[in-house]
Amino acid sequence: MTASSGRRVLLAAPRGYCAGVDRAVIAVEKALEQYGAPVYVRHEIVHNKYVVQTLEKKGAIFVERTEEVPPGNIVMFSAHGVAPVVHEEAERGRLATIDATCPLVTKVHKEAVRFASEDYDILLIGHEGHEEVIGTSGEAPDHIQLVDGPEDVAKVEVRDPSRVVWLSQTTLSVDETMETVDALKEKFPQLVSPPSDDICYATQNRQLAVKQMGAEAELVIVVGSRNSSNSKRLVEVAKLAGAREAYLVDFASEIDEAWLEGVTTVGVTSGASVPEVLVEEVLALLAERGYGDVELVKAADEHIVFSLPKELRRDLREEAAALAAGRGGSGPAATSGE
Repeated sequence: MTASSGRRVLLAAPRGYCAGVDRAVIAVEKALEQYGAPVYVRHEIVHNKYVVQTLEKKGAIFVERTEEVPPGNIVMFSAHGVAPVVHEEAERGRLATIDATCPLVTKVHKEAVRFASEDYDILLIGHEGHEEVIGTSGEAPDHIQLVDGPEDVAKVEVRDPSRVVWLSQTTLSVDETMETVDALKEKFPQLVSPPSDDICYATQNRQLAVKQMGAEAELVIVVGSRNSSNSKRLVEVAKLAGAREAYLVDFASEIDEAWLEGVTTVGVTSGASVPEVLVEEVLALLAERGYGDVELVKAADEHIVFSLPKELRRDLREEAAALAAGRGGSGPAATSGE
Protein backbone atom coordinates (compact mmCIF):
# COMPACT_ATOMS: atom_id res chain seq x y z
CA MET A 1 0.00 0.00 0.00
CA THR A 2 1.44 3.40 -0.88
CA ALA A 3 0.80 6.88 0.40
CA SER A 4 -0.74 7.83 -2.95
CA SER A 5 -3.91 5.92 -2.03
CA GLY A 6 -4.63 8.66 0.47
CA ARG A 7 -5.27 6.29 3.37
CA ARG A 8 -2.98 6.74 6.34
CA VAL A 9 -2.52 6.15 10.05
CA LEU A 10 -1.45 8.85 12.49
CA LEU A 11 0.40 7.06 15.29
CA ALA A 12 0.68 8.90 18.60
CA ALA A 13 3.97 9.31 20.42
CA PRO A 14 4.21 8.89 23.29
CA ARG A 15 1.68 6.12 23.87
CA GLY A 16 1.40 2.97 25.95
CA TYR A 17 3.38 2.11 29.08
CA CYS A 18 4.33 4.92 31.41
CA ALA A 19 7.15 4.58 33.95
CA GLY A 20 4.78 3.73 36.81
CA VAL A 21 3.06 0.94 34.89
CA ASP A 22 6.36 -0.46 33.64
CA ARG A 23 7.65 -0.53 37.22
CA ALA A 24 4.54 -2.27 38.53
CA VAL A 25 4.40 -4.95 35.84
CA ILE A 26 8.12 -5.72 36.15
CA ALA A 27 7.69 -5.87 39.94
CA VAL A 28 5.16 -8.70 39.60
CA GLU A 29 7.39 -10.54 37.14
CA LYS A 30 10.45 -10.13 39.41
CA ALA A 31 8.53 -11.29 42.46
CA LEU A 32 7.38 -14.42 40.64
CA GLU A 33 10.92 -15.05 39.45
CA GLN A 34 12.46 -14.44 42.86
CA TYR A 35 9.94 -16.17 45.11
CA GLY A 36 7.96 -18.41 42.80
CA ALA A 37 4.20 -18.67 42.41
CA PRO A 38 1.87 -17.71 43.78
CA VAL A 39 2.31 -13.99 44.33
CA TYR A 40 -0.94 -12.34 45.31
CA VAL A 41 -1.80 -8.92 43.92
CA ARG A 42 -4.47 -6.78 45.54
CA HIS A 43 -6.63 -5.52 42.71
CA GLU A 44 -5.41 -5.52 39.09
CA ILE A 45 -1.76 -4.43 39.09
CA VAL A 46 -2.68 -2.05 36.24
CA HIS A 47 -5.96 -1.60 34.39
CA ASN A 48 -5.35 -3.73 31.33
CA LYS A 49 -7.02 -7.05 30.55
CA TYR A 50 -4.10 -8.45 28.50
CA VAL A 51 -1.50 -7.62 31.17
CA VAL A 52 -3.57 -9.19 33.93
CA GLN A 53 -4.24 -12.35 31.92
CA THR A 54 -0.54 -12.66 31.02
CA LEU A 55 0.56 -12.34 34.65
CA GLU A 56 -2.09 -14.82 35.78
CA LYS A 57 -0.61 -17.39 33.42
CA LYS A 58 2.76 -16.83 35.10
CA GLY A 59 1.34 -17.47 38.56
CA ALA A 60 0.01 -14.15 39.85
CA ILE A 61 -3.29 -14.33 41.72
CA PHE A 62 -5.40 -11.17 41.71
CA VAL A 63 -7.71 -10.54 44.66
CA GLU A 64 -10.03 -7.68 45.56
CA ARG A 65 -9.66 -7.93 49.34
CA THR A 66 -6.57 -8.37 51.50
CA GLU A 67 -8.41 -11.00 53.55
CA GLU A 68 -8.42 -13.30 50.51
CA VAL A 69 -4.65 -13.81 50.80
CA PRO A 70 -3.68 -16.80 53.01
CA PRO A 71 -1.31 -16.00 55.93
CA GLY A 72 2.35 -16.47 55.17
CA ASN A 73 2.11 -15.22 51.61
CA ILE A 74 3.24 -12.13 49.76
CA VAL A 75 0.72 -9.54 48.64
CA MET A 76 1.57 -6.78 46.19
CA PHE A 77 -0.28 -3.48 46.11
CA SER A 78 -1.18 -2.18 42.66
CA ALA A 79 0.11 0.91 40.88
CA HIS A 80 -3.05 2.81 41.88
CA GLY A 81 -2.09 2.90 45.56
CA VAL A 82 -3.96 1.85 48.69
CA ALA A 83 -5.18 3.52 51.85
CA PRO A 84 -3.28 3.07 55.15
CA VAL A 85 -6.01 0.72 56.38
CA VAL A 86 -4.95 -1.78 53.70
CA HIS A 87 -1.40 -1.88 55.08
CA GLU A 88 -2.93 -2.52 58.51
CA GLU A 89 -5.03 -5.36 57.08
CA ALA A 90 -1.90 -6.97 55.66
CA GLU A 91 -0.14 -6.72 59.00
CA ARG A 92 -3.07 -8.28 60.82
CA GLY A 93 -3.18 -11.03 58.19
CA ARG A 94 0.52 -11.78 58.67
CA LEU A 95 1.37 -10.98 55.10
CA ALA A 96 4.62 -9.71 53.65
CA THR A 97 3.99 -6.81 51.27
CA ILE A 98 5.44 -5.29 48.13
CA ASP A 99 4.14 -1.81 47.37
CA ALA A 100 4.06 -1.15 43.63
CA THR A 101 2.22 2.17 43.97
CA CYS A 102 3.28 4.59 41.25
CA PRO A 103 5.61 7.18 42.81
CA LEU A 104 3.48 9.95 41.30
CA VAL A 105 0.43 8.59 43.13
CA THR A 106 2.51 8.35 46.29
CA LYS A 107 3.28 12.05 45.86
CA VAL A 108 -0.45 12.85 45.95
CA HIS A 109 -0.85 10.69 49.07
CA LYS A 110 1.91 12.61 50.81
CA GLU A 111 0.33 15.92 49.82
CA ALA A 112 -2.97 14.77 51.31
CA VAL A 113 -1.29 13.82 54.58
CA ARG A 114 0.59 17.14 54.76
CA PHE A 115 -2.41 19.35 54.06
CA ALA A 116 -4.55 17.36 56.48
CA SER A 117 -1.92 17.83 59.19
CA GLU A 118 -2.20 21.58 58.55
CA ASP A 119 -6.00 21.28 58.96
CA TYR A 120 -6.95 22.14 55.38
CA ASP A 121 -10.14 20.98 53.74
CA ILE A 122 -8.94 18.94 50.75
CA LEU A 123 -11.03 18.86 47.58
CA LEU A 124 -10.00 15.75 45.65
CA ILE A 125 -10.91 15.97 41.98
CA GLY A 126 -11.52 12.48 40.65
CA HIS A 127 -14.00 9.76 39.82
CA GLU A 128 -15.93 8.05 42.57
CA GLY A 129 -15.01 4.40 43.05
CA HIS A 130 -11.66 4.58 41.22
CA GLU A 131 -8.95 2.72 43.15
CA GLU A 132 -6.62 5.70 43.15
CA VAL A 133 -9.30 7.96 44.61
CA ILE A 134 -10.14 5.37 47.29
CA GLY A 135 -6.46 5.11 48.24
CA THR A 136 -5.84 8.86 48.40
CA SER A 137 -9.06 9.52 50.32
CA GLY A 138 -8.03 6.92 52.87
CA GLU A 139 -4.97 8.96 53.83
CA ALA A 140 -7.14 11.67 55.44
CA PRO A 141 -10.82 10.70 55.29
CA ASP A 142 -11.90 13.41 57.73
CA HIS A 143 -10.36 16.15 55.59
CA ILE A 144 -11.02 14.97 52.03
CA GLN A 145 -14.17 15.33 49.96
CA LEU A 146 -14.49 14.13 46.39
CA VAL A 147 -15.36 16.53 43.57
CA ASP A 148 -16.38 14.48 40.53
CA GLY A 149 -16.38 17.19 37.87
CA PRO A 150 -17.57 20.80 37.63
CA GLU A 151 -21.18 19.81 38.28
CA ASP A 152 -20.20 18.73 41.82
CA VAL A 153 -18.82 22.14 42.82
CA ALA A 154 -22.17 23.64 43.83
CA LYS A 155 -22.62 21.15 46.66
CA VAL A 156 -19.10 21.51 48.10
CA GLU A 157 -19.00 22.96 51.61
CA VAL A 158 -15.88 23.74 53.65
CA ARG A 159 -15.19 24.82 57.21
CA ASP A 160 -12.94 27.75 56.37
CA PRO A 161 -12.77 29.13 52.78
CA SER A 162 -9.28 30.47 53.52
CA ARG A 163 -7.92 26.98 54.19
CA VAL A 164 -8.93 24.93 51.16
CA VAL A 165 -6.66 23.04 48.76
CA TRP A 166 -7.36 20.93 45.67
CA LEU A 167 -5.66 17.68 44.70
CA SER A 168 -6.52 15.37 41.81
CA GLN A 169 -6.51 11.85 40.53
CA THR A 170 -3.44 11.53 38.30
CA THR A 171 -5.17 9.99 35.27
CA LEU A 172 -7.83 12.61 34.53
CA SER A 173 -8.27 14.74 31.45
CA VAL A 174 -6.19 17.89 31.87
CA ASP A 175 -8.96 20.08 30.42
CA GLU A 176 -11.69 18.51 32.56
CA THR A 177 -9.61 18.94 35.71
CA MET A 178 -8.83 22.58 35.06
CA GLU A 179 -12.50 23.26 34.32
CA THR A 180 -13.30 21.87 37.77
CA VAL A 181 -10.47 23.86 39.36
CA ASP A 182 -11.72 27.07 37.74
CA ALA A 183 -15.21 26.44 39.10
CA LEU A 184 -13.79 25.77 42.57
CA LYS A 185 -11.70 28.96 42.46
CA GLU A 186 -14.78 30.95 41.56
CA LYS A 187 -16.52 29.59 44.66
CA PHE A 188 -13.42 29.66 46.86
CA PRO A 189 -11.13 32.53 45.71
CA GLN A 190 -8.44 31.58 48.25
CA LEU A 191 -8.24 27.99 47.00
CA VAL A 192 -4.67 26.67 47.25
CA SER A 193 -3.15 24.65 44.42
CA PRO A 194 -0.83 21.69 45.08
CA PRO A 195 2.93 22.32 44.83
CA SER A 196 2.98 20.66 41.41
CA ASP A 197 0.36 19.46 38.93
CA ASP A 198 -1.03 16.15 40.15
CA ILE A 199 -1.99 14.96 36.66
CA CYS A 200 0.95 12.80 35.68
CA TYR A 201 3.35 13.59 32.85
CA ALA A 202 2.27 10.46 30.93
CA THR A 203 -1.41 11.40 31.03
CA GLN A 204 -0.62 14.91 29.81
CA ASN A 205 1.71 13.76 27.03
CA ARG A 206 -0.69 11.14 25.69
CA GLN A 207 -3.55 13.60 25.67
CA LEU A 208 -1.41 16.21 23.92
CA ALA A 209 -0.55 13.76 21.13
CA VAL A 210 -4.23 12.88 20.68
CA LYS A 211 -5.16 16.55 20.50
CA GLN A 212 -2.64 17.00 17.70
CA MET A 213 -3.97 14.05 15.69
CA GLY A 214 -7.66 14.63 16.46
CA ALA A 215 -7.92 17.61 14.14
CA GLU A 216 -6.80 15.47 11.17
CA ALA A 217 -8.08 11.98 11.97
CA GLU A 218 -11.70 11.19 11.16
CA LEU A 219 -11.43 8.10 13.35
CA VAL A 220 -9.28 7.56 16.44
CA ILE A 221 -8.73 4.09 17.89
CA VAL A 222 -7.54 4.03 21.50
CA VAL A 223 -6.15 0.71 22.68
CA GLY A 224 -7.01 0.21 26.33
CA SER A 225 -9.37 -1.45 28.79
CA ARG A 226 -12.71 -0.05 29.82
CA ASN A 227 -11.71 0.20 33.48
CA SER A 228 -8.69 2.32 32.54
CA SER A 229 -9.44 5.93 33.41
CA ASN A 230 -6.63 7.41 31.33
CA SER A 231 -7.62 5.32 28.29
CA LYS A 232 -11.23 6.46 28.48
CA ARG A 233 -10.07 10.07 28.76
CA LEU A 234 -8.13 9.67 25.50
CA VAL A 235 -11.38 8.80 23.70
CA GLU A 236 -12.99 11.94 25.10
CA VAL A 237 -10.00 14.11 24.19
CA ALA A 238 -9.97 12.77 20.62
CA LYS A 239 -13.60 13.72 20.08
CA LEU A 240 -13.13 17.16 21.59
CA ALA A 241 -10.10 17.68 19.34
CA GLY A 242 -12.20 17.15 16.22
CA ALA A 243 -12.24 13.43 15.46
CA ARG A 244 -15.57 12.35 14.00
CA GLU A 245 -15.48 9.10 15.96
CA ALA A 246 -13.23 7.58 18.62
CA TYR A 247 -13.41 4.08 20.06
CA LEU A 248 -11.77 2.16 22.90
CA VAL A 249 -10.68 -1.43 22.17
CA ASP A 250 -8.75 -4.01 24.15
CA PHE A 251 -7.70 -5.94 21.05
CA ALA A 252 -7.51 -5.41 17.28
CA SER A 253 -10.23 -8.04 16.84
CA GLU A 254 -12.72 -5.64 18.42
CA ILE A 255 -12.41 -3.12 15.57
CA ASP A 256 -15.65 -2.95 13.59
CA GLU A 257 -15.13 -2.86 9.84
CA ALA A 258 -17.97 -0.31 9.61
CA TRP A 259 -15.85 2.20 11.50
CA LEU A 260 -13.48 2.42 8.53
CA GLU A 261 -16.10 3.18 5.89
CA GLY A 262 -15.29 6.47 4.20
CA VAL A 263 -12.33 7.08 6.53
CA THR A 264 -9.08 8.36 5.04
CA THR A 265 -7.10 9.06 8.21
CA VAL A 266 -7.11 6.85 11.32
CA GLY A 267 -5.44 7.97 14.54
CA VAL A 268 -4.02 5.26 16.80
CA THR A 269 -2.87 5.57 20.38
CA SER A 270 -2.92 3.55 23.60
CA GLY A 271 -3.44 4.12 27.30
CA ALA A 272 -0.62 4.20 29.81
CA SER A 273 -1.14 0.56 30.86
CA VAL A 274 -1.11 -0.94 27.36
CA PRO A 275 1.81 -3.03 26.03
CA GLU A 276 3.03 -2.13 22.55
CA VAL A 277 2.24 -5.59 21.14
CA LEU A 278 -1.46 -4.69 21.22
CA VAL A 279 -0.84 -1.51 19.21
CA GLU A 280 1.21 -3.46 16.68
CA GLU A 281 -1.74 -5.82 16.15
CA VAL A 282 -4.01 -2.84 15.44
CA LEU A 283 -1.51 -1.42 12.95
CA ALA A 284 -1.25 -4.80 11.22
CA LEU A 285 -5.04 -5.04 10.89
CA LEU A 286 -5.24 -1.51 9.48
CA ALA A 287 -2.43 -2.23 7.01
CA GLU A 288 -4.34 -5.24 5.72
CA ARG A 289 -7.25 -2.92 5.02
CA GLY A 290 -5.24 -0.39 3.08
CA TYR A 291 -3.91 1.87 5.83
CA GLY A 292 -0.26 1.08 5.32
CA ASP A 293 1.12 4.62 5.45
CA VAL A 294 1.99 5.39 9.09
CA GLU A 295 2.97 8.88 10.22
CA LEU A 296 4.22 9.59 13.73
CA VAL A 297 2.57 12.40 15.68
CA LYS A 298 5.11 13.25 18.35
CA ALA A 299 4.08 15.39 21.31
CA ALA A 300 6.94 14.78 23.76
CA ASP A 301 9.98 12.69 24.63
CA GLU A 302 9.79 10.57 27.76
CA HIS A 303 12.88 9.37 29.62
CA ILE A 304 11.52 8.85 33.15
CA VAL A 305 12.32 5.52 34.83
CA PHE A 306 11.33 4.47 38.36
CA SER A 307 13.36 1.98 40.37
CA LEU A 308 11.66 -1.21 41.53
CA PRO A 309 10.11 -1.41 45.02
CA LYS A 310 12.85 -1.89 47.57
CA GLU A 311 11.04 -4.88 49.10
CA LEU A 312 12.07 -6.98 46.12
CA ARG A 313 15.65 -6.89 47.40
CA ARG A 314 14.66 -8.62 50.63
CA ASP A 315 13.90 -12.23 51.35
CA LEU A 316 10.16 -11.85 51.75
CA ARG A 317 9.49 -15.57 51.70
CA GLU A 318 11.43 -15.99 54.95
CA GLU A 319 9.65 -12.98 56.43
CA ALA A 320 6.23 -14.24 55.38
CA ALA A 321 6.84 -17.65 56.94
CA ALA A 322 7.95 -16.02 60.19
CA LEU A 323 4.83 -13.87 60.26
CA ALA A 324 2.56 -16.85 59.59
CA ALA A 325 4.19 -18.75 62.43
CA GLY A 326 3.70 -15.78 64.73
CA ARG A 327 7.41 -15.21 65.17
CA GLY A 328 7.15 -11.54 64.27
CA GLY A 329 10.07 -10.93 61.97
CA SER A 330 10.69 -7.42 60.79
CA GLY A 331 7.01 -6.90 59.83
CA PRO A 332 5.47 -6.30 56.44
CA ALA A 333 7.17 -3.68 54.37
CA ALA A 334 5.06 -0.69 53.46
CA THR A 335 7.29 1.64 51.55
CA SER A 336 6.85 3.00 48.07
CA GLY A 337 7.83 5.71 45.66
CA GLU A 338 11.54 5.24 45.44
